[in-house]
Amino acid sequence: MIKHIVCFKLGDNSEEKKQEAKAVLLGMQGNVPSALKIEVGTDFLGSARSFDVILQVTIADRETLDVYQNDEYHCNVVKKYMHAHAVQSVAVDYDI
Repeated sequence: MIKHIVCFKLGDNSEEKKQEAKAVLLGMQGNVPSALKIEVGTDFLGSARSFDVILQVTIADRETLDVYQNDEYHCNVVKKYMHAHAVQSVAVDYDI
């Protein structure tokens, strides 16, 4: 199993925009078959080092991670939205 985690800093980090981003990310449930489990959270602390939104996706294996990264819904809806609204992101992928 693989855990894929991405943290996003939004250009507009208002609560409304954080919730909008969360909804877009959660939209992968049922639309991206390679994502076995999706968790999304929004930051409440707002410190200088905080990121605004975190995405955690559980994926079966490394080969399926490639399938996830190239999934049509993930690319055309989620990545498109996040690239338009995030000013920074960091990611980590690891075996669980």
